[in-house]
Amino acid sequence: MLSTIELTNFKCFGRLVLPLAPLTLLSGSNAAGKSSALQALVLLHQTIREHEWSTRLMLNGDVMQLGTVLDVVDKVYGRRSFDVGVVDGELTARWTFTGDRDEMSMAVEMVRLGGVEVSAPRTLRHLFPPESYDRAETLARRLRDLTYITAERVGPREVYPLEDQLAAKVVGPRGEHAVSLLYRGRDEQVRGALLLKDVAPTRLKQIEARMSRVFPGCGLNVQLVPQANAVTLGLRTSDDTDFHRPVNVGFGLTQVLPIVVAALSASADDILVVENPEVHLHPAGQALIGSFLAEVAASGVQVIVETHSDHVLNGIRRAVRAETLPAGDALLHFFRARGQGHDQVVSPTLDRTGNIDFWPDGFFDQFDKDMNHFAGWEE
Repeated sequence: MLSTIELTNFKCFGRLVLPLAPLTLLSGSNAAGKSSALQALVLLHQTIREHEWSTRLMLNGDVMQLGTVLDVVDKVYGRRSFDVGVVDGELTARWTFTGDRDEMSMAVEMVRLGGVEVSAPRTLRHLFPPESYDRAETLARRLRDLTYITAERVGPREVYPLEDQLAAKVVGPRGEHAVSLLYRGRDEQVRGALLLKDVAPTRLKQIEARMSRVFPGCGLNVQLVPQANAVTLGLRTSDDTDFHRPVNVGFGLTQVLPIVVAALSASADDILVVENPEVHLHPAGQALIGSFLAEVAASGVQVIVETHSDHVLNGIRRAVRAETLPAGDALLHFFRARGQGHDQVVSPTLDRTGNIDFWPDGFFDQFDKDMNHFAGWEE
């Protein structure tokens, strides 16, 4: 499991040491750095996945497009380089990337694995020196196979492309491969740790049952389009109705489906990164997604979630209180804008009853502020 991300001179961070847990929740105001912390990890994933032997960090690819060196180096303390470090169990890996301001990729200036440092490496595999690759292979695999789902997920479609399993191993950053992955793996068995009882153990039936918890009566029907590399997705919200085209059902189902497909397709020790799982969901559904992600983390999949929803947070708190996930396996981080005389990240603690030890100003407290306003005594 990744236990720490360390950033130096990356975007809005002069220095950031961010602890991680089986479930890590990132929250905070807009433009405070939540997405930036995730992007550093995803850049490693993108380069490893798309360019196995690259000696450069790819700032632009199929997963993420961040622009040039000027866009990613901290403008206060940085010049033309930044550092990314990750701690995975007993192994610490750290990279220094450098480049000219208008370049769209960055050279690996230094890579340190454990206590061994290599400067200006001429050859790398998955961003690690080949002579040290055996030590880093597990970490490299986990970064390569990471699933990253952005807040901008694809909406309802008439048809969905059917990709080869080698080309679409995960749901994709916008969930664009979710239906293809669902069709390809519809008869695969879900891992026992996430298996719902009294439901057939196949991935299709288990995903359908999970979706039904958020959307009662939800049914899924995935069909191959004859003589085409495409599939259709039929959705229904009641056993008494036929399957409908996704466009006639609403955005909520298609926004949640990639998250559920990714979670139930993941192997133990995989990493799942999700931005704003609450998109287009009713508050009750947001809380259920929070509980679901806590259950996924308890099953052995490392989950990092960025959210603006207090309902997602409360779903996680309820899961901790129900002992679905131990309190020590959940970390909360609240990001604040830099330069206002306080730490950029503070980390309230969640206890085993689901209570939080302190609530920083701006940490999911807008409801209380609004109620105080209506009560006539604004602070």
